[in-house]
This record gives sequence, C-alpha cells and structure tokens, in this order.
Amino acid sequence: MTLEYIKEKLSKTIYPGFKKSIIEFDFVKEIKIDNDIVAIKLDIPSNAAEVEEQLRLEIEKRLSLDPNYKLIIEITKPPLPKITSSYGKNMLPNVQNFVMVSSGKGGVGKSTTTVNIAIALARQGKRVGLLDADIYGPNIPRMMGFEGEQPIFLGKTIKPIKAHGIKVMSIGSLVERGASLIWKGAMVTQAIEQMIEDIEWGHLDVLLFDMPPGTGDAQLALAQNLPVTSGICVSTPQKVALDDTIRSMDMFKQLNIPIAGIVENMSGFICPDNGKEYDIFGKGTTQPLADAYSTQILGEVPIEPAIREGGDSGMPITVIAPDCEISKRYQQIAAKLWDQMNNVNADGGVDNSNIQPTIF
Repeated sequence: MTLEYIKEKLSKTIYPGFKKSIIEFDFVKEIKIDNDIVAIKLDIPSNAAEVEEQLRLEIEKRLSLDPNYKLIIEITKPPLPKITSSYGKNMLPNVQNFVMVSSGKGGVGKSTTTVNIAIALARQGKRVGLLDADIYGPNIPRMMGFEGEQPIFLGKTIKPIKAHGIKVMSIGSLVERGASLIWKGAMVTQAIEQMIEDIEWGHLDVLLFDMPPGTGDAQLALAQNLPVTSGICVSTPQKVALDDTIRSMDMFKQLNIPIAGIVENMSGFICPDNGKEYDIFGKGTTQPLADAYSTQILGEVPIEPAIREGGDSGMPITVIAPDCEISKRYQQIAAKLWDQMNNVNADGGVDNSNIQPTIF
C-alpha cells in the first residue's frame, strides 16, 4: 500500500453530482500510512449526509484494502449549511459565497460599484472573483485595466484574468471588441451557464457577479445554477431610479436571495475645491426602501471625478487612492457585506426548494 497507489485510486473517485474527482477539486487534504492504518482526510463543501456516505462507500470500494489494513476516512464539512437560492444548485463547490450585484435600470454605477467592492474585499484579505455577466454591456475589462487581453484556454476550460489581486472574467473578453450581442433569452441563459461552468475559478471566499440592468434571463439563470448568498441593489437617489430598484428588490425576494442592502450611488457631490459635500441629486432617499425590505443601506457614495477617471483608466479609485474618503466608504460597504454573508451562513439556510419566481 503506497501513497501513489492511494492517490491514483482517489483520482477516480468522482465528487457526487459533478464530473471532477475529489483530487481535482483538491478535497483530499491528507493521506497517512502508519503501519497497518491508512488515514484519509477530506474537506468537502456539502453538508448533505448522502454526499458523505456516497464518498465513503466509493473510497472503500476503490481501495479494497488488504484485511491487514484498517481504513479511516475523516470528512470535514461546513459547520452550518449554506443558504440556497430557490433552486439550490451549486455548479461551483469551491466558492464559499456568491453575490449578485444588480440594478433596476442602467446608468446608476452598478459596474463601478461592483469593481470597487471586489477590490475592497481583496484588500481585506479575501480571495475574490468577479464575473462580468452584463451580456449586453460588458464594461469590466476597461474598468479593471485588461481591455484587449485574451484569456488563456486550458482545454475545455478558461483561466480567469488576474487584475488588481482579483480573478476576473467577462463576456467582453470572449467576443470581438465592440461586437453587439443580439441574443434571445435562451442564448443569454446558455452564456451565463457556460461562463459559470467553464472558468477555472479555484478556491474563492466570494465571487461577485456584475449583472445586466433589470430582472431578466441573466438573473434567473444565475439563481438556477448557484446558491446566491447575497444580493446587492445599486441605485441613485432620484425617484425614477428608486421605482426600478423596487423591482430588483422584489426579484431578490421572489428568488429567496437574502438582500445584503442598497448602495446609494451618486449620493451627493464632494466639491474638489473645498471638500464640502452638496446634495445636488438628492441623498438618503433609499432608506425608506431599505426599511420596507428589512435591509440596510450598505453605503452612500457621492459623485467624485476620481471615480470616473479611475474606471476609464482601468485603475479604480480603491487602487490608486486607497486612503481617500471614497475608498474608505467602499471598504465600509465591503465589511458590511462580509458581515451579512456570515450572518446568512450562520442562520443555517432555509428550505426554499418549493419557491418559484413569477415568470412572464
């Protein structure tokens, strides 16, 4: 009985519900051979008893140890079950948390918000991924500074691009620059599913999704394939934006996605001449909406020329000026989001397998 023999057998043990082995997923943390004892330690992302039992039976069957050997299989599972979306499926078991950043309408700064929250989380020591799921307007490549850079294809999978300490992928990196994607709903759904499944994200603490505006096929496809831990709504203070934000909040409610809170973007204006903040477009108007959905205001981000300049240059403000007031606000938003995700996971999840959204 050798270490190589055991690894070879475990490399054929497929993780239940997937096509990869427990070796490929890096779920095997330790293998020890001590005289007549073979001890194997696994760390898996599922709390399901049937998954653990299936793995034990499969490992015992494949090893078929000599009667003189005693096999000990130790399986570590998450301490509490993760909350699931209305469908409970998880195509990425190596990712601990999924965050859907959405907005009811375009032009409210959703992509800018997503980018800076992702960088803020990474600066707080988290392993972060960012998927640009805005099929019709993928802006993340420019904002993250890798516009024109091609991803590396690894056989049937794709290696994400590394930018500012974050693993990033965008539909904009997979199609010709400037090409219009005139896709029907089924094509959007397929594109989202393929980007989720075919990208080698590895182990992440959180994967953020920059969604298209509205409440359509992309949002539903994501909820169908991943247990979304938290949803963030980005809005501006104007009533016309708030009307559409209500629809995003209602979407999260129908999909049973916990709402982390609202980011009130373009909330006031910091004058560069005197540093004073003026409420030229309004401020604080999202609080009643947060109260109505029993959630919080994650942060109010004022208009600041440096935010726009950072997004255009591929050097977000949280990178070029990490100690400025705006970056501090993004850091506070990221900290609140992380706390909310921990609370969601600590609640032990919910039985929402029968919930179905209203689809027209």
